[in-house]
Amino acid sequence: MRQTPGETPERTTERTATASHTPPDAERLRRWRMVLGADSADSTECALTGQDAAMDGALDALYGGGAAKKPNGRGTGARSAGLGASAPSVARWLGDIRTYFPSSVVQVMQRDAIDRLGLSALLLEPEMLEAIEPDVHLVGTLLSLNKAMPETTKETARAVVRKVVEDLERRLESRTRATLTGALDRSARISRPRHRDIDWGRTIRANLKNYLTLPAPDAATTAGETGTAGAPRGTVVPERLIGYGRSSRSAKKDIVLCIDQSGSMAASVVYASVFGAVLASMRTLSTRLVVFDTAVVDLTDQLDDPVDVLFGTQLGGGTDINRALAYCQSRVTRPADTVVVLISDLYEGGIRDEMLKRVAAMKASGVQFVTLLALSDEGAPAYDHEHAAALGALGAPAFACTPDLFPDVMAAAIEKRPLPIPDKEYQP
Repeated sequence: MRQTPGETPERTTERTATASHTPPDAERLRRWRMVLGADSADSTECALTGQDAAMDGALDALYGGGAAKKPNGRGTGARSAGLGASAPSVARWLGDIRTYFPSSVVQVMQRDAIDRLGLSALLLEPEMLEAIEPDVHLVGTLLSLNKAMPETTKETARAVVRKVVEDLERRLESRTRATLTGALDRSARISRPRHRDIDWGRTIRANLKNYLTLPAPDAATTAGETGTAGAPRGTVVPERLIGYGRSSRSAKKDIVLCIDQSGSMAASVVYASVFGAVLASMRTLSTRLVVFDTAVVDLTDQLDDPVDVLFGTQLGGGTDINRALAYCQSRVTRPADTVVVLISDLYEGGIRDEMLKRVAAMKASGVQFVTLLALSDEGAPAYDHEHAAALGALGAPAFACTPDLFPDVMAAAIEKRPLPIPDKEYQP
């Protein structure tokens, strides 16, 4: 029998043995019983045993029937089971699901438990944080609880956040560096190089259209040379020289990341902070990171540690994009060498027309302006379609971007190429 994704070899062996000794109809009923949950026990007349029963119990605790209880013990009346208000029972449940399900499924179940059963308050307990499977969404939840978090929990929370950040850095850093280094090198090419700075390979390719066939030399001219006497010859006329950019200790490009820290942008804030730290570590880039809601906070001084950046944010609150862009605009000193990346769902609480005028002014001055509706793996985001359409009309199309695509987007902006918009569906 084939192993399902995330299933342990032992579980596969057990399931294979069970299926081999179970009649086809009974196996079908067992599967339906697992899918439909405990409420279907009477209709399927199928009793679960062993690990099947344990898995079913873990699922039923979250998705099953009965009166749900909030951590304060009061029922909501919603259709859900009860992990109840007991932190030990929740900790045991967290351990169970990590035993029976793969990590990707565990993360989804944890997220559902926090949303459906109101368990956010339990995340303020260090014992709970140590038992939970860390992921980007958990980091977002912890950041939203940051101000309410007791001192005894903060160190554990920072350890959880650091683990997620380090995993993301390992996944994203090498490709980001390689992609952007290539883009920076290409953008630094010069058209009037000194002889020693000529990039002969690119120069020849750029001038192949200028290939000339020379008259065939006579036999006397070619006497003593190798090859066939009288063979035609050709040459490339280098009308356009391409040279390597001369090395410089100064930054070649200025990057400004302007991040909306409203509650719906939690995952984007996490990814953007990690990318900000990676970009800041590149000597050829000067990176500024700005977060905003109705206030604007410049976290550039903390970019050497993305965990400090994340704990410097405050998820939730209103949104004033115009005010944030005004601050970013005031920090632009080299418009032609600056890329401004606005990461926001564009639900503006400030002055809409002023926001659009600032974007138009920055683009007119030579700034490369990029609008990302989300920087995450969560799929199509919710966003303000009217504002997105207005930005598109200014030549700054707004689109969602996955973390894997972000280096390519930045490379295109640095080289002033069309942006690699992934899906027309995300465009207004």
